[in-house]
Amino acid sequence: MPRHLMRSRFIRIAAVTAALLAGVPAAVHAQIYTWRDATGNLVLSDRPKDGAATSFAVGTTGFRTTRAPIRRNSTFDDLIAEHASGQGVRADLVHAVIQAESAFNPMARSVKGAMGLMQLMPATALQFGVTNAFDPAQNIRAGVAYLKHLLQRYSQNEELALAAYNAGPGAVEKYGAVPPYRETRDYVSKIRSRAGAPAPVTRVYRVVELKDGHEVVRYTNAPPTLEVSARR
Repeated sequence: MPRHLMRSRFIRIAAVTAALLAGVPAAVHAQIYTWRDATGNLVLSDRPKDGAATSFAVGTTGFRTTRAPIRRNSTFDDLIAEHASGQGVRADLVHAVIQAESAFNPMARSVKGAMGLMQLMPATALQFGVTNAFDPAQNIRAGVAYLKHLLQRYSQNEELALAAYNAGPGAVEKYGAVPPYRETRDYVSKIRSRAGAPAPVTRVYRVVELKDGHEVVRYTNAPPTLEVSARR
């Protein structure tokens, strides 16, 4: 690169650095040294490589970094809401599963053959009547139905259902808990973190009592005692 272009570029870098530090009271001054490495990449350092390195004085008192918030993908929100509501599954949980499985890429395919948004395995797609696993509507419908099946199988325990979604029900049955696989445990933790905790379940009991020879039905959130006949 011609020397005058390199100098112009260095000046622009210095200007950008100064702009980033604008408004911060400068208590000390530091030097930023620049040069190009053997592959042509521009290097910035607080120490010179040699006497020929270009340098710029920059006032500093410290730096603060922030992490940009992760944007929530809303592309398939309507489909998620429709099928989550129809199956009685939390929409936030479905959203988090799709994010973890495919990052919302409807054409995603894993090396093991999992397909689409919710990464349906061929047997699962067949079980739930999917003819095109890369069709978002079919994929989400079947994925949510399978997730509901797992939640029912594990008495609404989301951790076990998610572990089974990732590692298969056989692995959960083998250990009687989330399998000790790092991938599965990270998967469960990541989804639970994104989806948040489920709302507490309020149990409602139907209690039948005999009063004056007649059955009286009442509903309560308190577990029935042994003295009364009750059923949920």
